[in-house]
Amino acid sequence: MTDASAGSPANARPAYDRILLKISGEALMGPGQFGLHPPTVERIAREVKGLAALGVEICMVIGGGNIFRGLQGSAQGMERTTADYMGMLATVMNALGMQAALESLGVSTRVLSAIPMAQVCEPYIRRRAVRHLEKGRVVIFAAGTGNPYFTTDTAATLRATEMSCGAIFKGTQVDGIYDSDPKTNPDAKRYDRVTYDEVLQRNLKVMDAAAIALARDNALPIIVFSLDAPNGLAGVVQGRGKFTTVEPG
Repeated sequence: MTDASAGSPANARPAYDRILLKISGEALMGPGQFGLHPPTVERIAREVKGLAALGVEICMVIGGGNIFRGLQGSAQGMERTTADYMGMLATVMNALGMQAALESLGVSTRVLSAIPMAQVCEPYIRRRAVRHLEKGRVVIFAAGTGNPYFTTDTAATLRATEMSCGAIFKGTQVDGIYDSDPKTNPDAKRYDRVTYDEVLQRNLKVMDAAAIALARDNALPIIVFSLDAPNGLAGVVQGRGKFTTVEPG
C-alpha cells in the first residue's frame, strides 16, 4: 500500500485544530514489563509539545494496562466492578506521570478525572475542559468514563465527541491497521483507509465495538499511527507518513 498523503510538505498546516490523542498504558512501559519508563514518557511528551507548538489543541486519554487491567483482574476471579475501578485509578497515575513530563518541558497541562479526587487533579467538567483547551493547555482525561464495563477506547471516543475534536489519533506499535498481525505475518496488508463498518465486520481490533460505533454515529475519524516513528504525531496530523484512517464509507 502507498503512504497516505506521503507527499505533504513538512510545513503543511495541521489538518485539525483540535484532536484527541489516545495511547495505551503499555506504550509508557518502553522496554520494561511494568509501570512507567521515564525516557519513553519524555519522548511522547516531546511529540505532544511539538504538535502543540503548531497551534493544535490537544486532549489525551491514556490507558492503564501498564499498571492494572480491569479485565485481567476480573479473569483472575476479582469482582468485575472493583477490578474496573482499580484500572481507572491506574489511568490517573499515568495521566499524572504524563502531566509531570509535559510540564517539565514547559507545556501547561491539566488532568481532569471522571472520578473526583480534588487533591491530585480536577474533576471532569466539560466546560472547564473546553476552556483549558482554548487557553492552549493540554488536557489529559483520566479515570475513563467513571463507570465500570467501559474501556478507555470508549472513554476516548466519548471525550473526543464532547470536546468537538476533529479526529482521534490512536498511537500504536505499528504504522496503521493491518488485516493480520504484521509482527507475525510478513505478508500482512496495511489499509490506508477503512470504514467503521469494515472495522466491525472484519474484527480488525482497532478499538472495541462500542468505541467504533460511537465514532461512526458522530462521523469522528480515527487515525491509527505508530508512536515509534520520530516526530510521528506532528507529521501524521500534517498528513505525512504512514497511517490508517477510519472514516465513513
